[in-house]
Amino acid sequence: MNKGLAIVLLAASAIAFAFGVVWLFELRFEAGDVYPPYSSLRSDPLGAMALYESLENMPGLTVQRDFSSSNELPETPNTAYLQLGGRADEWKSLPNDLYREIAAFVSRGGRLVIAFYPETHEPFNFPPALPGKTDAKKSDSKKDDAKKSSPDKPEAKDKKTPNTGDEEDDTTTLKDKWGVTFGFVALANPGNSQTPDTVANVSGLPLPATLDWHSGMVFSDLDKSWKTIYARGPDAVVIARQFGPGSVVMVADSYFFSNEALRKDRHTDLLAWLIGPNKQVMFDEAHFGIVESPGVMALVRQYHLVGLVAGLFLLAVLFVWKNISSLVPPAVGVPVAGDVLGKDAASGFVNLLRRNIPAQDVLGVCVTEWKKSSAGARPSAKLAEIQSVLEAENSRSSRQRQPVEAYRRIATILKQPTFKPAPSAPQPPPL
Repeated sequence: MNKGLAIVLLAASAIAFAFGVVWLFELRFEAGDVYPPYSSLRSDPLGAMALYESLENMPGLTVQRDFSSSNELPETPNTAYLQLGGRADEWKSLPNDLYREIAAFVSRGGRLVIAFYPETHEPFNFPPALPGKTDAKKSDSKKDDAKKSSPDKPEAKDKKTPNTGDEEDDTTTLKDKWGVTFGFVALANPGNSQTPDTVANVSGLPLPATLDWHSGMVFSDLDKSWKTIYARGPDAVVIARQFGPGSVVMVADSYFFSNEALRKDRHTDLLAWLIGPNKQVMFDEAHFGIVESPGVMALVRQYHLVGLVAGLFLLAVLFVWKNISSLVPPAVGVPVAGDVLGKDAASGFVNLLRRNIPAQDVLGVCVTEWKKSSAGARPSAKLAEIQSVLEAENSRSSRQRQPVEAYRRIATILKQPTFKPAPSAPQPPPL
């Protein structure tokens, strides 16, 4: 197969694979079932995306999602902050700094809506709510019975002393801070989610007279500042309390915020009352664990450095490409000029001489180096003969020169033995 065709097929396969992976992720996130129930990012029946998009399309209303990991509420005044699908365990005891944050939020005219996950079975840490526990007369009679049964214990010891919140690390329960506790009353048919209970409007507000209710959670031990909006029998399930210019609303069921409720059992008047006259609505996604983690790419987008990063990436790709293969295809069958192939050290030395010493100067350079190394050990007669051979060779023109023949004559001169006269024998002394 042609090499170019193989590269094209490989690139096409990689692109098809990447497209398939992206398509699968889009299908997965489009359904939204990767997010927790009642998240505004979820588009299936358990999500709240329909409510988010409906509010987003309303003129004059700003809708956002809160992905911040800090326990800070919006500073924009007149904001409705919706926390859907929360758990009662998360609200039974809160740090005092969070209470102060909520107080600052409602002081700016904010409205905090806390809608809890619909509990169909009694949680382990929920005390069962007794019928009529919120009734003042029955509560007083229970206190009297408690006093009679334990006259030695004063009533003040039966209650937890309210925390002043002066210390940053202290936590306070909702009962001590806001005067509300959580209870549980089993549904009429808890095993069948299609058969909800009915709750009634007891507030006199222009809201639906009854609602289908899917949660056994109720609010009890209510402070007199709380107003019951909906009740299931004697137990409150939707309550509201005014805090200066702002307010807090607690709902024991998040079902009517869901996409399924907006299709089957829509109560737009109730949703409009929950949001109130606020011009900004924010959905809390951080309590689901969906938070933003700002990293390097977030800083790149913030400071508009996408083009710089793309340019650096392109330079890196070109650098790698250049070092892997030449941009110009090599010529086939044409020797490359300047390449010297050596077989051993002697061949390398010869090639080095050929590159650095002209041919007509080789003999003279050799004689000069020979003189430096061994001139002192040679007789002057041989030096004179060698010098005469070298001068005769240099006197010829470049075409008439015979450096090989001159080298041989010099080698012959050096091979000739040198005879020294024998020292004369000492003469005997005269007789």
